[in-house]
Amino acid sequence: MDVHTPRSLAEAIALKAELPEARFVQGGTDVLVELNFDRSRPPALINLNEVEELRGSGQDGDTLVLGAALTYAEAMANPLAGLLPALAEASRTVGSPQIRNRGTIGGNLGTASPAGDALPPLVIGDAQVCVASVRGERRVPIGEFILGVKTNALADDEIVVSVRMKPSGARQTFMKVGPRNAMVISVCSLALEIDRERGEIRAAFGSSAPTVRLVTAPIDEAERFPSRVADAASPIDDVRGTAAYRRHALHVLAARALERCFA
Repeated sequence: MDVHTPRSLAEAIALKAELPEARFVQGGTDVLVELNFDRSRPPALINLNEVEELRGSGQDGDTLVLGAALTYAEAMANPLAGLLPALAEASRTVGSPQIRNRGTIGGNLGTASPAGDALPPLVIGDAQVCVASVRGERRVPIGEFILGVKTNALADDEIVVSVRMKPSGARQTFMKVGPRNAMVISVCSLALEIDRERGEIRAAFGSSAPTVRLVTAPIDEAERFPSRVADAASPIDDVRGTAAYRRHALHVLAARALERCFA
């Protein structure tokens, strides 16, 4: 297997156009697991660690721009933690310190697993995913970017460059349930915010449907909101939990998240 290391975004984009079946790798916390278990065997890897344009975060007016290579550890730190508290809380639950220092927001989007912990906070924030190729750039609403289990809207020659979202200033939180307290893939997860400006409760849950799903309701319907979240799920039975348990857990998480955000 060939490994290519571009030094710029333009070079990475050109390589992907030449090698459409190649896989991008940044932190490697998903791709290398697939390779180690022989679940995937691409003809080449494109190592993005030297592409400076993908790193860090910044602001464009009132919009935050999160580079695809932004790590969970960086999302946990201020100023981002104060602007995007649910994303910061989700990042704290990811794996071990080593994984939080290597895993990236762009990797979660590229893998498009319904269990991706960064995804529910991005969904409640109406994130836009910015992608690029030799044909140009485009922005895709996150609800249209993730199409199914480990399926996204990227064309074969495209790369995730960044995520754009406007901090709402609303009270928000993230919770998840796993077989133990650390180093686990979530049985179910939930990001929730109470947006008083919109007069709306917004929640997005993971690991309980083929994609992360958004559920909204007026604030005055908060009492019925946990049931609405549970009803929106379409979970499966697997080794981590039953469908019935996932529905029950989502109901409990939604109730607790509401209590925390209203406090």
